[in-house]
Amino acid sequence: MSETWTIRKVLTWTTQHFEKRQVDAPRLTAEILLAHVLKTSRVRLYVDLDQPLGKEELASFRALIERRMAGEPTQYLTGVKEFYNRSFKVDARVLIPRPETELLVEAALHVLPRDAPSRALDVCTGSGCIAISLAAERPQASILATDVSPDACALARENAEALGVGARVTVVQGDLFAPVPADARFQLIASNPPYIASGEIPGLSAEVRREPHLALDGGQDGLKMVRRVIEGARRYLLPGGLLAMEIGETQGSAVRELLQAAGFENARVEKDLERRDRLAFGTQPAATGPQG
Repeated sequence: MSETWTIRKVLTWTTQHFEKRQVDAPRLTAEILLAHVLKTSRVRLYVDLDQPLGKEELASFRALIERRMAGEPTQYLTGVKEFYNRSFKVDARVLIPRPETELLVEAALHVLPRDAPSRALDVCTGSGCIAISLAAERPQASILATDVSPDACALARENAEALGVGARVTVVQGDLFAPVPADARFQLIASNPPYIASGEIPGLSAEVRREPHLALDGGQDGLKMVRRVIEGARRYLLPGGLLAMEIGETQGSAVRELLQAAGFENARVEKDLERRDRLAFGTQPAATGPQG
């Protein structure tokens, strides 16, 4: 390009381009991608609005724009996603952590003591965002995390090490509870299982469809994996322990019934910040103890 492209001009052009192509959050997306290319912060962009971009910077930025227009999620392009005040590495191996899942972490933390040892299990860990956040917030907690995907497990281990909790977060590959020792018991079992009905996946946005199908597909009614988590959890919970799950916005009543049928006490559903059913909880009965 013969003309001078400053940060201001690049952001303006890219925002308008994204708006025309109906990219979500066009200005924010432009800022995130440009900050990534320039290895700086979004705040710094505004300090340096009149700074011109070099040819290599422009070329790198154009390449990211093209990939974003082709449907690649912004977080895969930058390789990071902020979750519970920490930066997690993300790529096409894992589901991108959502803000709604931070609510699950917040609820789960109430079960784990701040100043005493505790044990928790994270089923369908993906990037490890739940397990790692729990360990980081509770310095005496030990977390076991499972995922059926070897690739997801590898990335979760990378994140645990990078965020300084690798010694207390153990990631094991396997289907739900299969890799959990038979005699293991936990104060908390947390899970963000696949909960989208199979028939709904083709109608999802291009960006979401780029995420691992295995982490999205919850079977015909979206509850296949939810049922299995509920059915398996009681064996591994201590008396009074909590099962905490993320669910789909239309699944509240069905999941509450599943929890009650499985023998959980205080089965309840809570809403996210948009007032949609999003979290489901059940308490292990104190009188009967773990099943098994």
